[in-house]
Amino acid sequence: MRLQGKIVVITGSGSGLGRDAASLFASEGATIVTSDIVPGRAEAAAKEVEAAGGTAVAIDADVRKEADIKNLVSQTVANFGRIDVMWANAGIPEPGFGSQPFIDSSLEDWDNIFRVNTTGIYLAWKHAAKWMVTNNHSGNLLATTSAAAFVAYPGFPMYTASKAGANGLVHAAAIELGKFGIRANALCPTHGMSVNFALPAEADVLGKSYEEMSPWDPDHRAMPLRLDRPPNLRDNSSLALFLASDESLYMTGQTIQSADGGQFARSSIIFPTDLGEDNDITAGSIPEELRDQAD
Repeated sequence: MRLQGKIVVITGSGSGLGRDAASLFASEGATIVTSDIVPGRAEAAAKEVEAAGGTAVAIDADVRKEADIKNLVSQTVANFGRIDVMWANAGIPEPGFGSQPFIDSSLEDWDNIFRVNTTGIYLAWKHAAKWMVTNNHSGNLLATTSAAAFVAYPGFPMYTASKAGANGLVHAAAIELGKFGIRANALCPTHGMSVNFALPAEADVLGKSYEEMSPWDPDHRAMPLRLDRPPNLRDNSSLALFLASDESLYMTGQTIQSADGGQFARSSIIFPTDLGEDNDITAGSIPEELRDQAD
């Protein structure tokens, strides 16, 4: 088993990628600590793991609050004696899921997105790493960031900035903590690949039903290039399994553009929004007089 005997903490594991990974990791021998901000979700995820024959406990935590993260770390150590993998997976999208123009965004929303998407990783990693260093324990720090850290989507300025900041933390933490035998990596899913609300929310923005919306929809210009099937959570939880295991023992400081069916390979992965055609920077929107230069 690829994670036999490892103690793995996963924030945001009450739903989506984190929940799927909790079950996968447990099937590979890991003991799982599920954690979520929504009461009951972490417990439900832990029960799923146990129902399948695995070992798991649930510890609720709001990743924005340092006291909650300290408790998450201390309770994990109290229960299992150590932490081998801290996966800071919790994250939130832009308000309106891309339908709100940058000039209408609020400082309150900015602060909240950064508190979850960037500070949440910082706190989880800081306190897990502090325990690892203090106890001379070589551990593994993992984060979920986003392809948005590399390519901006119209309507997602705050989300994009928060994920880019998180990727910077990955690089800095890897450099500083490597001497202690601690690794730090991130997987960077594209939208629709990591959480189960992405395509339904996009369909809502486009004024379509979810049934009408799919990776093959002509309006879904960020569609993956692998067209034989749509994406699923296991595509990325399997990548996370590799990063959490000793198979990736010499990898650190990496921000991996995830299992995306070739989506990131496209010259433009524009997320459709209702912000207007002027936000479309695909080839079809280039002014006629500039097209020769663009070719």
